[in-house]
Amino acid sequence: MAAEIKTEELEYRSDDLTMKGLVAYDANAAGPRPAVLVVPEFWGRTAYMEKRARDMAEAGYVGFAIDLYGDGRVTEDAGEATELMNQALADFEALKTRYRLAIEAIKRHDAVDAERLAAIGYCFGGSVGLSMARQGVHHDALATFHAGISGLAPIAGTIDTPTWIFTGEDDPMADPQVVERVADEMREAGAQVQVTRYPGVSHAFTNPGADEKAAKFGLPLSYDESADRDSMAKTLDFFADKLG
Repeated sequence: MAAEIKTEELEYRSDDLTMKGLVAYDANAAGPRPAVLVVPEFWGRTAYMEKRARDMAEAGYVGFAIDLYGDGRVTEDAGEATELMNQALADFEALKTRYRLAIEAIKRHDAVDAERLAAIGYCFGGSVGLSMARQGVHHDALATFHAGISGLAPIAGTIDTPTWIFTGEDDPMADPQVVERVADEMREAGAQVQVTRYPGVSHAFTNPGADEKAAKFGLPLSYDESADRDSMAKTLDFFADKLG
């Protein structure tokens, strides 16, 4: 039977904020299936993040584009995005609470197997995913794409999240030596960590809108179709292995 991808809003509370995520799933698939959190770039839960949730649904999972800012806030302005990101990072415990609540919310969905959960994180969302794993939040698998690699949360014990870091060698927000140091730290804490570096590739390489934003805001962003396709293919193989 052909897939019928449905999307629906999923709201959950975090203190005085209403968090607004988007769930995508195949309505024709039988039985519960693993959930995959889609952890967004600093622009917020954009149409691009929602597309990635649908991609996960087409791959046989329940995709959940989560909200890190509250009220589903999205911006097209780099200055406002930076402000929203910095506000979220200023209270890391609150950010961790929002992340955990997103996990709890999607696990209650009828289409989800609550025992199997993965995440994909992009840019700021990749940094958040890495920080959560380092703080002991469990994922059956985590893949990060062009994550900012500096200023991650400290390691708070054993890390039990298998992790794959996809990064561009020319990404100014992810110096290759720092990426390797972070990976080694996580390995020493018990994590299985793989790193794929793409030569000549810069920041935001999975986002087809990266070049437009680079020109508009003077940011070091650049889409790379080959790296985008390769990283997603490897991620789906990784998830098939870890999630079944």
